Amino acid sequence: MKIVVDAMGGDHAPGVVVEGAVDAAREYNAEVILVGDEERIKALLKKAKYTGDNISIQPAAEVIGMDEPAATSIRRKRQSSIVVGVNLVKEGKAQAFFSAGNTGAVVCAGTLGLGLLPGIERPGIAIVTPTLKGASLIVDVGANIDPKPTQLLQYGLMGAAYMRHILNRENPKVGLLNIGEEEAKGTGFIKETFELLEKSKLNFAGNIEGKDLLSGKCDVIVCDGFIGNIALKVLESAAETMQIFLKRHLLSSVFGKIGLLFLMPSLKRLKKDLDYAEYGGAPLLGVNGVVIIGHGRSNKRAIKNAIRVAKEEVERQFNEKILEAIRTA
Repeated sequence: MKIVVDAMGGDHAPGVVVEGAVDAAREYNAEVILVGDEERIKALLKKAKYTGDNISIQPAAEVIGMDEPAATSIRRKRQSSIVVGVNLVKEGKAQAFFSAGNTGAVVCAGTLGLGLLPGIERPGIAIVTPTLKGASLIVDVGANIDPKPTQLLQYGLMGAAYMRHILNRENPKVGLLNIGEEEAKGTGFIKETFELLEKSKLNFAGNIEGKDLLSGKCDVIVCDGFIGNIALKVLESAAETMQIFLKRHLLSSVFGKIGLLFLMPSLKRLKKDLDYAEYGGAPLLGVNGVVIIGHGRSNKRAIKNAIRVAKEEVERQFNEKILEAIRTA
């Protein structure tokens, strides 16, 4: 198995990307192909004192910036690390691709380069989030901002398959993100989606509100990419703000500082629970290949864990599980 990693993607690339790849090669025995500026990558591997044979380099002369338009950039920059990396998977030279770079460009390159699985109309980005009952999956968080109800049904099917076969959750509950729990709530689009989910073979739990995103009420939360992306950004911001508030108030007095010493182990566990780096990357569900998208701010631990996620999807033949879910829907 070979996993392609976009060495030039992300706010801190290529440094943290190479560091994360080295950690993954050592810890998971993963075979990684780093795509990007060959000389810079070689220098970083030397700096990391990596002497193994699990990492190779595929040169790519161009980089797609985080703020570049997705469709235009992948057409104009054929030699970019994203396009070159996806093409390695397309040509069968690798089995998975990961990038923490321009999300739109990764979605476009993955969709156009690899195509979609039979029965899937549009891909969806799935993100694993911590909840009071373990973890849940939100689909979609940005790939498809104007979907059809049938596409949200497909997100539910793919999300449920992911929870079963990757996160080992039997008979996962699927919920539809809405402004209220009542069946009559929401737009015509939401009501039509509700009917499709209710008639499906999924373990559909009905509508859920934003307050239940972290409650663990559902294992899979289905929504369009516009709402999903807003919800994701609000969750990230709330987690970061809460940590800042805690630190600010605890350090505001002598007693708070003393208490902080005793609370430190618990606060470290809390930070780990809320840290996106623990979950690695977000799978792009529905493409005919394994594509994992990382947060732009990914650190080396997030990179390492994203490579692990990619490895698990390939090992468990996850796309075959999606095809089975679509066939039996």
